[in-house]
Amino acid sequence: MFLALTALVDEPRHGYGILQEVDRLSEGRTQLKIGTLYGVLDRLSAAGLVALDREEVQQGRLRRYYRLTDEGARALQEEAARLAATAHAATARLRVRTAGGAA
Repeated sequence: MFLALTALVDEPRHGYGILQEVDRLSEGRTQLKIGTLYGVLDRLSAAGLVALDREEVQQGRLRRYYRLTDEGARALQEEAARLAATAHAATARLRVRTAGGAA
């Protein structure tokens, strides 16, 4: 969910565009399946964190573009801060471990 929200920060995207952006953001470490993504988008939409921006027909197929809502941006900011604090705590503990010579 975090990466899907992050993928929508700068512009609305359709499903495949979100998949590509998540892949880019994670440097290939996270590769969502399209079915998984649409389940995530449904949950994010139900929570008011993303909204349907528009629909377009491309090559006979319907593309739904999603955008980050203001509530979604706030939730993403809170989660980013939480993850940063957790990473900071882990780094501090690793410094103590290294300084203490623990194996």
